[in-house]
Amino acid sequence: MKSDQAFSDNPILARVWRGSWVESVHRGSWVVVDGQGHVLQGSGAHGNSIFARSAVKCLQALPLVESGAAERFGYSQADLALALSSHSGEAQHTDRVQGILERVGLDKDSLLCGTSPPADREAREALRSAQQAPSALHHFCSGKHAGFLALAKHLEVAPERYLDPASASQKAVRQAMLEMTGVAEDQLTEAIDGCSAPTFRLSLTALARAFAGFTTPNRYSDTRRATCERLIEAVREYPELIAGRSRRLCTALSKVSEGALFPKVGAEGVYVVGRVGHDQALAVKMDDGGQRGLQAVTVELMKHLQWLSPDAIAELTMYRAQVQRNDAGLETGTLEVEL
Repeated sequence: MKSDQAFSDNPILARVWRGSWVESVHRGSWVVVDGQGHVLQGSGAHGNSIFARSAVKCLQALPLVESGAAERFGYSQADLALALSSHSGEAQHTDRVQGILERVGLDKDSLLCGTSPPADREAREALRSAQQAPSALHHFCSGKHAGFLALAKHLEVAPERYLDPASASQKAVRQAMLEMTGVAEDQLTEAIDGCSAPTFRLSLTALARAFAGFTTPNRYSDTRRATCERLIEAVREYPELIAGRSRRLCTALSKVSEGALFPKVGAEGVYVVGRVGHDQALAVKMDDGGQRGLQAVTVELMKHLQWLSPDAIAELTMYRAQVQRNDAGLETGTLEVEL
């Protein structure tokens, strides 16, 4: 049965002005939560359920490490960063996914994420110049899917079933989600993600709680704590592998914070940032699902929460609320954030 959840409770978080008139608005909600689920700050209906989409890739990767699959198939720190990524399809991403698949004994035809052009302009131009079509390796989620295949192979799940929610590998992923979010079994609903994997529906508050615990994992078992710490370090060491080298906020936040922030974007206007070692995380959801308002609001929240220094905020100018210009370079208005 379909459920039409209204977003009318949520405030306007960003306005786009053209001249002296508001042309567009971006409504949404945000919340800062600790690892026990206590709400520290927030705005809007952050208790409403949303699809977390790719924002939870770090949680989905926990069984890859904890099962022994990563060790069996020779995962390096760089490979682990890629397992958490929504990457831009650059050679540094696709070559590494190919290498993982080869070690697992599979090839790109085993990836069920679909095919998409690289998000990176240079990578797209390189394919055109070589008269090559994009493959599943270029998909934003191919790193996650390579990890799913490694886990499935390790658990003796047939490769063609690696996305089946009833498979042992996807059951392990769901169990990790339950443990980290604190959501009851019958409340963690699923649907099909853009990459064909299961995607989870939960409150923004539960999503932030999971990231707070992930980035300050001292309340977990030794195994879970070590896994979280290893994945956090992988992103700190290889920030370009979690997103890309050009205009990718996840990479930029990791770099400017020197790994003190653990960021992850999700499709349809979802963003989560864990504050490493502080038992806090921020989760944002824009009602319109767009990136324009999402990036500006997220960076403004980093300033509001004082999670980044003024110098670090200055390095994120391209993502912030700013003057809007047309194709000829003329100023047309502004994008403003209101928290």
